[in-house]
Amino acid sequence: MADHYEILGVSRSASSEEIKKAYRKLARELHPDVNDSDDAQERFKLVTHAYEVLGDDQARRRYDSGGDSQSFGFGDIFETFFGGGQRGPRSRAERGQDALLRVELSFEEAIFGVEKSIPVDTAVLCDTCNGSCAKPGTSPKVCDICHGSGQVQTQVRSLLGAMVTTSPCGSCRGYGHVIPEPCLDCRGQGRVRARRDIELKIPAGVEDGIRLQLSGSGEVGFGGGPSGDLYVDISIAPHQLYGRSGDELTCELELPLHEAALGTLVKIKTFDGEIELQIPAGSQTGDTVSVKGKGFGRLRQSGRGDLVVTLSVKIPTKLDSKQKELFRTLAGLRKADTAGLVPRKSGAFQGRRRG
Repeated sequence: MADHYEILGVSRSASSEEIKKAYRKLARELHPDVNDSDDAQERFKLVTHAYEVLGDDQARRRYDSGGDSQSFGFGDIFETFFGGGQRGPRSRAERGQDALLRVELSFEEAIFGVEKSIPVDTAVLCDTCNGSCAKPGTSPKVCDICHGSGQVQTQVRSLLGAMVTTSPCGSCRGYGHVIPEPCLDCRGQGRVRARRDIELKIPAGVEDGIRLQLSGSGEVGFGGGPSGDLYVDISIAPHQLYGRSGDELTCELELPLHEAALGTLVKIKTFDGEIELQIPAGSQTGDTVSVKGKGFGRLRQSGRGDLVVTLSVKIPTKLDSKQKELFRTLAGLRKADTAGLVPRKSGAFQGRRRG
């Protein structure tokens, strides 16, 4: 077997850059498109094999180790006796990486759900070679070093004597096939970087910080392999007036003292439009009024939560003489109302809820 360093015309101590320059020079001279001599194609194949091995640091280390008859370590002995490692050619197609996307929603989008088209930079299938990694009109060839097995056997000397060890083929990297003419568009990767639109269907009722999983929407794998998954982290922008408690939409309504005492009908703007809210007479700060079905959508369930309005009674701080007189008159009429400590109740204090 010809030595890969000799094929490229470099020393065994050559740097990665020197190996790359040597390959480029030979590839330009021997490429079948520019050299039609009888042995050019075979030499081009050998040059390509050599560079595929020496141009990859890990493959080069394996090759250097296998080429040195004295370098046989405990790991090699263990594998020889007990097995392990790759058996047969490995697939060139690999699963793509998972991807993570962060999306911010408005309060309204979280309530009702939303469909969004989000542009992302990712790896997509190469349209030119359709994932084959080979230049159109060509195809992968059976490796002439391992003859398609993806493995090579090397006889080495160890403490136990002469032994034969099996390792991934350095020429084809264990694939069993080589690609003499890689696709120019994807450089033999079977995929290219591109921007594409991800269609997201975000369900009603998603919560801030939740992570959604979209199977098969991540990056396309090397060699046209299956796509990874896409994970979407959801964040919800805060609202100036509204909050959330589970699937309930919450807000606070400030009432003048007289409206809280007498009761009133108020109009408030919600995400479903303007609605009328009946405030019962005698309402107190902390009381709540609920409106059915005006809250957040229930995630993985039908229907929606409630709108819960917490009341806050506003006590006037500045009174004119006439207003003071009216309050004195009211105080005279309600002499039974006096200040006093309130008996403690079990649990935390809860306002009255009405709905």
